[in-house]
Amino acid sequence: MQLATLCYVMKDDKTLMLYRNKKENDYHEGKWNGLGGKFEQGETPEECVIREVKEESGLDIKNPKLHGIITFPMFDGEKDWYVFMFTVSEFSGNLIDSEEGKLEWIPNNKLLDLNLWDGDKIFIPWLFQEKYFSAKFIYENKKLISHSVSFY
Repeated sequence: MQLATLCYVMKDDKTLMLYRNKKENDYHEGKWNGLGGKFEQGETPEECVIREVKEESGLDIKNPKLHGIITFPMFDGEKDWYVFMFTVSEFSGNLIDSEEGKLEWIPNNKLLDLNLWDGDKIFIPWLFQEKYFSAKFIYENKKLISHSVSFY
């Protein structure tokens, strides 16, 4: 089991996205993603997302908002991923040249036009709702097979 975070940094009707094109053997190569990553020992979801956004973008975020949790059973063919989904609009600092890819502010109405994982096209709109969600997205060989969700 792998715990992780995913964060969508927002400002002026735009969202900061990361085009994954720099890391060798990147499972997400060629895809656009939010920012985030794996928990380190003893971290809370909030500590993890703050650290990961800083590492990947150079931004210091404040008051990240938890929207839900998504389970990705055997997503990478090795383990189940449990991902805490955040948005944030309070931040400071300047963008860095990320080691993982190209950072770009994308207009919110263009997010679903990007080369995203199929599941991302389903859950990104949920981040703009005032509901908490718990979802499961099942992939096989990088293809979305099914998903389910409960809203609270």
